[in-house]
Amino acid sequence: MMEQKTYHTSHGPIRYWLGGCAEPGGPELVFLPGLTADHRLFDRQVEAFQGKYRVLVWDAPGHGGSWPFELTFSLMDKARWLSEILGAEGFSRPVLVGQSMGGYVGQAFLEAFPNAARGFVAIDSAPLQRRYITAAELWLLKRMEPVYRLYPWKALVRSGSEGCAVSEYGRALMREMMRVYDGDQERYARLSGHGFRILAEAIEAGLPYEIPCPALLICGEQDRAGSTKRYDRAWHRGSGIPIRWIANAGHNSNTDRPEEVNAILQEFLDGLAMA
Repeated sequence: MMEQKTYHTSHGPIRYWLGGCAEPGGPELVFLPGLTADHRLFDRQVEAFQGKYRVLVWDAPGHGGSWPFELTFSLMDKARWLSEILGAEGFSRPVLVGQSMGGYVGQAFLEAFPNAARGFVAIDSAPLQRRYITAAELWLLKRMEPVYRLYPWKALVRSGSEGCAVSEYGRALMREMMRVYDGDQERYARLSGHGFRILAEAIEAGLPYEIPCPALLICGEQDRAGSTKRYDRAWHRGSGIPIRWIANAGHNSNTDRPEEVNAILQEFLDGLAMA
């Protein structure tokens, strides 16, 4: 049973869920959902792993239950708050599993705290290194908020859910998470726009963003969110990090093919234990 907890920051509260069984010497798992999603994105992973490992999953700042929250923070602020939460809960070198924006948070965390993670898994995410993104893409990232403000809400929910997932479960879950913002499209637009802006700023910072621990890339073969597949191919080639492609899965591949993704995660964790 996962316990809901709250970490208070100067910007607002961060809600997170903690549970699972600590296997002696075994890994601890930290799940980091993507932009506008909440902790439920990893329900199938939490169900699969909390019987063996200690598990933490959050509603990222400004998302879901982590509201109200002042949207003046950076990606590095999120990494710092994550580090403080993990320290408060006694986590020692956990495995970070980040989907989309959660993968960027993981990379920022590893940049700021290079010895603080045992492993890193990016699910339908992309690298933060400047060399992988074009100037035009950076320009667009900074100007997304008006798009989300002007887009008809019902159509936005439909395109958001159908664009992120291909399975019935994955689409229904994404719709449910987006409906947290029903009646407050302004909040959704501000949250989305802010998320893309701090991503652009983190990329423009030109930091190394090296991955100093064992890592794995996972990407859905039907991921149509931006240029994720192009980024992941380049990331794999440029870094040598192994990549696993998930058939019949979109941007939220861990919700489209949870059993397959869970098996891949378990294989990765077993490899860490043998290292």
